[in-house]
Amino acid sequence: MDTKNFKVNSKNSLVEWIGRKVTGAHNGTIEVKDGDFTFENNNLLSGKFVINTRSITILDVEDPETNAQFASHLASDDFFNSDQFPDAVFEITHAEPGDNNVYHVKGDLTIKGITHSIDTSLQIVKTDNVAVLDAKIVIDRTKFNIKFRSSNFFTNLGDTLIYNNFDLNVHLVADAQ
Repeated sequence: MDTKNFKVNSKNSLVEWIGRKVTGAHNGTIEVKDGDFTFENNNLLSGKFVINTRSITILDVEDPETNAQFASHLASDDFFNSDQFPDAVFEITHAEPGDNNVYHVKGDLTIKGITHSIDTSLQIVKTDNVAVLDAKIVIDRTKFNIKFRSSNFFTNLGDTLIYNNFDLNVHLVADAQ
């Protein structure tokens, strides 16, 4: 068996997020703290990555004061409670290779100390020295106790409603160890 380990290069990796509401959407980035992946006979065997919830930025709000207020709100208990839960983790529990370097992946996602199983697709382009992994993960925030302005928990929100699902576009670059 040919087993090879790859360590995520945090400087070259990034997560982009998109959250939607009735009146539009917001987007930004989140830093990747660390991660690692193991391949056996060139197939993904296992892996995980950690993102830093304290690093959430908002790219579409240009006014510095409004941006800072929004960032502070995302870090609060209404959303990610970043002081208490600075890390969010995705750990692969099963990876099934498919066509064109796409894997069907099941993994455990932990946000705010709450873990749920998530299914997604993971595109992997790998050489002997570098693996580039890309995924779009759609998350129902209410499963992780992020209820702020959710129609599941509040009524008569009108145009202040925030949709439950948000997207994480994950781009990881990992170096062979």
